[in-house]
Formats: sequence, structure tokens, C-alpha cells
Amino acid sequence: MARVAAAGAPWGLALALLLGGTAAATAAPALPRVVEVPSRPAFIKPPGGSETPARPGQVLAARTQLRTQKPGRMQVQLANGRSFRLGGDAVARLGAEGLDLESGQIIAWVNPGSKGGGSPLKIRTRVGTASIMGTTVFIDATPEAVKVFSWEGHVTLTADSGQRFELHSGEQVVFEQGAWLPPRRLSLEEAGARRAKSLLLNGFDTPMETLPVIERELGLTPLPANAASPSPR
Repeated sequence: MARVAAAGAPWGLALALLLGGTAAATAAPALPRVVEVPSRPAFIKPPGGSETPARPGQVLAARTQLRTQKPGRMQVQLANGRSFRLGGDAVARLGAEGLDLESGQIIAWVNPGSKGGGSPLKIRTRVGTASIMGTTVFIDATPEAVKVFSWEGHVTLTADSGQRFELHSGEQVVFEQGAWLPPRRLSLEEAGARRAKSLLLNGFDTPMETLPVIERELGLTPLPANAASPSPR
């Protein structure tokens, strides 16, 4: 009996290793990846690599550069499940705590109940950093201005000048002509028009989990599928 048990030991060990390896593979950490590319041109450029067309399913290394040219757009999911969409003439880079937005438009969101361990998602621009948690933020960075808009939830903007702004659903702050303008809340008509024309809220097949929250927070009537007409907003 002892010999039988000893003979069976390697099989038991192999089975344990196999099951352990399967569990380890299942528990492997998620990686940032491209989810959707509804329109092109859209590109990715890994650190030290060459720029190539973005493709759904591509895994993105740290410090990867993402770029779109009008009318190009893409959606990316980060390792912690947070997501963003990039569009217009945009350049962004994956950073350690979030994203560096050099130019263009981005909408980023943190799904309710999935807050990435309690740390905010940070989006850095040339004039300040927006931090979000359980929130949907839109940023438009052009040579003339930087606009930061809270579609829903609480956005903290820390300006490089030392100023700090707290935005809530429907509020926007703008940097132009070298200074920050006071935050203001969009009217229902302005918010509705932006919702209908947004190239980042509309025209994607992948669902945006916070879109119903946006419509509820701002008192907007949900649009029928494919009813929106995307424009650079």
C-alpha cells in the first residue's frame, strides 16, 4: 500500500501543480486594452516602438501613446476596469495613476461600485489635473483653451497655478487667455444639445455604464439608439 501511495504521489503533485497553475492564470492581473475603434484614424505607439493602427483587443503597455485624428475615436479599458474614450485630434499617454492628455477630447468614467481601490482616476493637462471617483468627466484641450466638464458626479480640478475647483454634475470650468474663468452650470438646453451631438457619448457599440446616470442627473430624456448626430463637442 505504501508503494502504491508513493507511486501515486507524482500524479497528485502534478495535478496540484496543474490546478495551481490554472488558478494563477485565472488570477492574473488585467491589462489595459483597446475595446473599440468606431472610426479612424486611430493609433497606438508603445514605449520605444513604432506607431500602428489601433485594433480592438490590443493590450497596452505602460506609457503607451494613444492618438486620433478627426474623425478617429477609440475606447480603452484600464487595468482596474475604468474606461475612457478619445477623439478629435487627440494625443494621450497612459501614466502610472491615470492619463496625460496633451491635446484633443477625452471622456473618462469610473463605474459606480467599482472605484479601483479608493484612488481617483487622474487626467493631467498642460494647465491642471482632473481627479474623478465614481464620476464621468469630459475634457477638451486645444491650443486656445482647456475645458473640464462634469457630466455627472464630483470632479476635483487642481490647477498648476494652485487654484482648486470642485465641479458637480453639469458644471464646467474653462482655462483661456492665460486664466481660469469661474465655474458655471450648463443650462438644460445646453446639456441636452451637448448630449445629442457629443462624438464621445454617441456612435459606440460598447455600452457606457454611466450614461443612464448622466441623463438622470441632468434631467435629460434618453435618446433612441442611433438617433444622435456626432459632432466635435
